[in-house]
Amino acid sequence: MSRIQATFAKLAATHRKALIPFVTAGDPDPGVTVPLMHALVEAGADVIELGVPFSDPMADGPVIQRASDRALKHGVGLDRVLAFVQEFRATDKATPVVLMGYANPIESMGVERFAVDAQKAGVDGVLVVDYPPEECASFAELVRGHDMDLIFLLAPTSSDARMAQVAKLASGYLYYVSLKGVTGAGHLDLAEVAEKIPQIRRQTTLPVGVGFGIRDAATAKAVAAFADAVVIGSAIIQQMEAAAPGAQVQQAGRFMRGIREALDAI
Repeated sequence: MSRIQATFAKLAATHRKALIPFVTAGDPDPGVTVPLMHALVEAGADVIELGVPFSDPMADGPVIQRASDRALKHGVGLDRVLAFVQEFRATDKATPVVLMGYANPIESMGVERFAVDAQKAGVDGVLVVDYPPEECASFAELVRGHDMDLIFLLAPTSSDARMAQVAKLASGYLYYVSLKGVTGAGHLDLAEVAEKIPQIRRQTTLPVGVGFGIRDAATAKAVAAFADAVVIGSAIIQQMEAAAPGAQVQQAGRFMRGIREALDAI
């Protein structure tokens, strides 16, 4: 059983929902990343999605684009991201870490080398936005062969056939994009999400997380009423952008603590 599977099993046994923060590795500077990861865990995060900075994103809104730009200016690439995970693992052996990003950095490194180095660093899962299921069966096998889960996105436009296709390759959990837009958009339709989740569950027994439009504790609590996990990214980065220099980690932890309290109140 992977760390991700074990985490969701433990949460299900205690009737709790998973809190999954997304932050971009190297933002606002490389020295913040590992302390930030630890602070998020202390604030109640169950899984951490660590963004791999990329210059030409497809799904990221302006907030996460800014975070990637800041990280890239510090020279943070995939090698450095794996080093962050390895440093985090030195003192945290339990919290799953999922790398979220795009195919280009992985293919530039080489998929075989990536799988080996990611496993050595302590990565638990990989979500590659632009790897559709039709084109990554071999990558899924490679990832699973190195004891990592391959996580896929599902969208409001995903058909039953598409969901079934994804479910055959996916492991760990599924990430439902709650809106037709980029990360951080503000038009989340809770009724539409609530209607879609049962459709996904008919295709898979994997836990279902929801993200791409959750901005505060109230929205997180509403989504968690019908999802297994809540994913929050842009809102955390905005909190850090608004914080005074040197206070970004504390501010992110404070914000996440409020989300955790809301989820535990369900």
